Amino acid sequence: MKILVVGAGATGGYFGALLARSGQDVTFLVRPRRAAVLRERGLRVTGRDEQWSVEPRLLTADELTVPYDLVLLSVKSTALDQAVEDIAPAVGPDTAIVPLLNGLAHIDSLNARFGTAPVLGGVAKVVTTLDDDGGIVRLAPIAHLTIGEQDGSRSPRVEKIRAVLSGAGVDTLVPEDVMASMWHKWVFITTFGAVTGLMRGTVGEVTAVPGGADLGPAVLAEAAAVSAAAGHPVPESERAATLGLVTAKGSSMVPSLYRDLVAGRPTEVEHLFGDLVARARALSVPTPLLDLATLHLRVHQERVLSTV
Repeated sequence: MKILVVGAGATGGYFGALLARSGQDVTFLVRPRRAAVLRERGLRVTGRDEQWSVEPRLLTADELTVPYDLVLLSVKSTALDQAVEDIAPAVGPDTAIVPLLNGLAHIDSLNARFGTAPVLGGVAKVVTTLDDDGGIVRLAPIAHLTIGEQDGSRSPRVEKIRAVLSGAGVDTLVPEDVMASMWHKWVFITTFGAVTGLMRGTVGEVTAVPGGADLGPAVLAEAAAVSAAAGHPVPESERAATLGLVTAKGSSMVPSLYRDLVAGRPTEVEHLFGDLVARARALSVPTPLLDLATLHLRVHQERVLSTV
């Protein structure tokens, strides 16, 4: 299978590196600056008692000319529009696109550009970041993908992709309804992001103060209500897992959105929060805490972008 991994950051880079290490035909589509770093240092993975690297095959957008069998799209939502145009030469009649972004707006963008046929649903669950030298650091043991057809059908191409990913050591799930899985991940990531982002602290710091432990359940209730109104109620087991994470005493856990926020970098506010609260309005679901988190992140975004 001829595979194009779009982006070699913390998420796409990690899964792409696993595929490359297993001997799959993998090419990374990256920006010139990232290409220069990877050509000099390779694509390194450290953390969790592991340390290994691969010498990645790299292309920049102007060098992409032929279709691929599988496109793993893993970029920040702020780079999505450009990435959609960049990958156009890679999308042929038999190409499958698996996006690994959070939220759902990217599905609409991909469907509009390429039609629904090549676009699968996808969810990535992995805790990784980039170090100062551009290497990937794995911070927690969880690392798996969820993929599936948008209409929920079982297809040979999904099974083939699952087999390739599994063969590379990627725990890959194919649920009955991948769109529901995407909604449920969206509930999780916005709850986690709102709690830590609004309070500018780790989960442990939030829960350590009077009233702090009440914030997570309140935000989760709002996000889960939007998902349920959209036809995708969050299973009790997933609600409990999210609740446990955002109320854990002493926890140092923070999402990547929080790391971007405190570092003064742009965030994915519109893709993750703006889109969710807009859907909440359309579904007549009140979300005062998520509205507040969205406003907070928008003010930060404007401040950051005004200095660029």
